Order: sequence, then C-alpha cells, then structure tokens
Amino acid sequence: MSEARRYYITTAIDYANGPPHIGHALEKIGADAIARYHRLKGEAVHFVIGMDEHGLKVMQSAEEAGLSPEEWVDQIAERFQETWKRLEISNDDFIRTTEARHRVAVEAMIERLREAGDLYTDTYAGYYCVGCEAFKAEDELILAPGDEGGQAYRCPMHLNRPIEWMEEVNWFFRLSHYQDRLMELIDERPEFIQPEIRRNEIRRVLEKGLEDISVSRARLPWGVPWPGDPDQTVYVWIDALTNYLSAIGFPNPEYETWWPASLHVVGKDITRFHCIYWPAMLMGAGIEVPHSVWAHGFLTFEGHRFSKSEGVWVELDDAIDRYGPDALRYYLLSEVPWSGDGDFSWKRLDERYTAELANDLGNLVNRVLSMIERYRDGTVPEGGETSLDQERRALLEKYTTAMDRNLLHQGAAAAIQLAAAANLFVAEREPWKQAREPEESAALDATLAALARTLVTLATLLEPFMPTKMAELARSLGFAEVPDLETITEPELAGREITKGGVLFPRERD
Repeated sequence: MSEARRYYITTAIDYANGPPHIGHALEKIGADAIARYHRLKGEAVHFVIGMDEHGLKVMQSAEEAGLSPEEWVDQIAERFQETWKRLEISNDDFIRTTEARHRVAVEAMIERLREAGDLYTDTYAGYYCVGCEAFKAEDELILAPGDEGGQAYRCPMHLNRPIEWMEEVNWFFRLSHYQDRLMELIDERPEFIQPEIRRNEIRRVLEKGLEDISVSRARLPWGVPWPGDPDQTVYVWIDALTNYLSAIGFPNPEYETWWPASLHVVGKDITRFHCIYWPAMLMGAGIEVPHSVWAHGFLTFEGHRFSKSEGVWVELDDAIDRYGPDALRYYLLSEVPWSGDGDFSWKRLDERYTAELANDLGNLVNRVLSMIERYRDGTVPEGGETSLDQERRALLEKYTTAMDRNLLHQGAAAAIQLAAAANLFVAEREPWKQAREPEESAALDATLAALARTLVTLATLLEPFMPTKMAELARSLGFAEVPDLETITEPELAGREITKGGVLFPRERD
C-alpha cells in the first residue's frame, strides 16, 4: 500500500460522563464525511473514534448514578456506539481507554518520555477544572458570582462548576523544552493546524512562552497507574491523547502502517492539547507528528449556547427522527461551516429539507427516472455532449477543491448547485415536448443521457453526506454501490436498466 493512498483519520474520543449530544454528532458526522470522501478517491482509509473513560469527572458521574466506574463507562460506551451506528458513522475502530491495548500503549509512551529525560516529579499548586480535566492558569479563568455570594474564579466552559485549588506532588512533562520546535513546526508546516484562525491562536500561546505541565494525579483510583509509581495515576490528557497510537497497535511496529495520522478532527476548545501538548510528547517520544489537526467550531441553538438547565437544548434522537439520519447529516454539514461556528434551528432544518432535498434533489430524481422509464422503457439511452455535461464537470471540480480543503459546507453546496442546474436544464430542454416529436428523438436521448450522468454524479458527490439515500439512488441507476470519483468523471451509462424506487425525500414527515 503506497503512502499516497493511505489516510488515517481520527476524532476526539468522547468523554464518558454522559450520553451523546448534537455537538458530538457534528464532529463525528463531519469526520465521517471526510473519511467517505477519501474512500471515494480510492484511498485506503482507517477511521477511528472512541471513548475517553478515565478521570475524576467520570468517577463522579458514576457515583451520582450509583454505579461503579466500570459499569458506568460500559453503559455510556454502548449508548455512543448505538448512536453512531444509527447516524451511519463508518468508523473502522472504536477505541476505549479502559482497554488493555490502550494501557500498554500509554505505558510505552511514558517509558519513551522517561528515556528522553522529559519527565520529573515536583509539587503542583494551581487551579483545576474538573469539567475540562485540566489545570488552568489565572488568565484562562474569569470572575463570576460564587456559590455563597461574592466573586469566584470559574472556567469559561464550565461556569456551573467550582474551580478547585490543588497542591500535590505530580509527574511533570518538560513542555517548555519544545517551545522553539513547536514554533518551527507551525511556521514550516502551516497545514499542521487548520483552519488558519486556530493556527493563529496557537501561535499566540507559543509566543507567550510554555511552562512544564503536570501529567499525573495523586491518589486518583480511576485511571492508568503510573508505571513504577503506584501512588500516581496517568493524567487524563496524556492518557487520552495516546489513543491515536493505541488504536493502530503502538508500540508494536505495525502501528507505522498508518502513522503519522493524516488528520485529527477535534473541537476548537481542545486545540492546545492537540496542537501543543500532543506534538511535544510525540517529539519527546521520537514519533513523527500528525500531518494535520482540524479544529471545527461550536454549534449554537437558535443563537444561544446550549444549556439543558436553561432549556436551550436539542435532543439528538429528536433531530434524527425528524427526517431521518441522512437529512440531519446533510443539514448539519451544509448549514454549519466546517471552518467556523454555526447555528441549529428547527426552522432552518425544515426549510433546507424541503427546498434542497425534497424539491431540488428529490424531485429531480423522480422526474428523470420517470422519463427514462416512460420514454425509453427504463434503459438509459446513448446521448452526446450537452451544456449540462459542461456544468457537471465544472461543479465536480468545485466540489473536489472544497472537499480536499475539508470545507464540507462548500462541497455540499456545489453538489446541490449541480441539482439546481439539472432542474434548469429540464425546464429549458422540455423533454416531454421532445418526446412528442419523432425528429427530436436524438435530442431526447441526449437530454436523458445527460440527466442520468448527472444523477450518478450526484449520488457520488452526496454519498459522504447522505450515504444511505445515495446508495438507494445508485441502485436505481443500476450500480451495486455508489461509484467512486474516477468512475463519475466520465460515466458510461448507456444501456443501463434503471429501477424507479420510492420517493427519496418525502415532503411530509411521518
């Protein structure tokens, strides 16, 4: 397998303190669309997601539920996996940090850092956010109303949780040692952190200077024990980040089949861990850094930050049930810029489903298949070049340019633009009139053939967004599965038998 055709993509592993929500779904669906696109390019893809199951917050959630940590994480992991299956996430592996293979990898990573002289013990004193499972500097906190009046420090991401002051002996990682190398990395390889706004944020952090970080916790019973020091537990971030290696067999040499990772997909709130801590640890361990980290933005609900306690919430199952998983996938990835923040609203979901899926795409599919069935006995005719073919090639190029840059919303827009162009082509050519005139038979063949080529192109372009519906469309055009990108560059459809199935996108909800 050549390196150029190998693509290893991961998402952040989800923290096991509660069930999956729509924010989790946005990340997994986006990464899945990228993975599917690279498969359509003919690349061998390995796609990994999973669960981060250690740490104080998980232990507290288990206690509140009256369960042991093991029972709690098993329950949560099952819930996540069921949800990802329902959303058609095509991951090749589901890594859990409680697995034996992961513990072996964490121990090997620590041993490599120890051999490099990057680990030492010292007393840590500072603020700790249980919600983030991270120590916080004062400039990362804000003053907010305290529990008993007055002002108190709070983490901006977890305003409802008190910040804890902690003092304990920990193992430390010499992060400061890697400041210059990290700056060189982002200067020499700007693609390492994307989009650009996140790269600029990390640059500013580096310019302020780095301090060594605590990588263990004392007397925390739920986690990977520190090798050679049973009073310490591996701190959740060094534990969690190593999942990208443990999932592909590290420390066994087989991990190099897929490493370095092509893309880590993470939320913008954890870029510091993935773009500073992680590459520094890899450098210390003598392991190549990933090719790229993509930090997507946050999702709001009708302009407001999600908050269950304040009634600003979308139940993920409700969102899936409204029109089905494919429609939700399409809506999220077309509505929310993959390079920034976005907003969810039921109104916009309804509008885009009706206008783009039911009308533009669904109506086009129904009309074209009906005309081929009616006018050519269900067989795609031989037809020459048309203006629609030229438009199809131009939009295919626009699509691949966007998808190669991970701009999923632009890729989806190019595909829907092609559907709109095909509808305009039908209105201009009026095939129902061509069918009435014998001398227009060749023109009708050209019309129907161009439309069939457009439909199979749409099936491929939209497969990363709507895999089940596009598989149905491909089968209607006589394909066993959605064709790859090379096949649809100049698709040969003449003589194929079409099968008109049910309505792809019913206008009325069940």
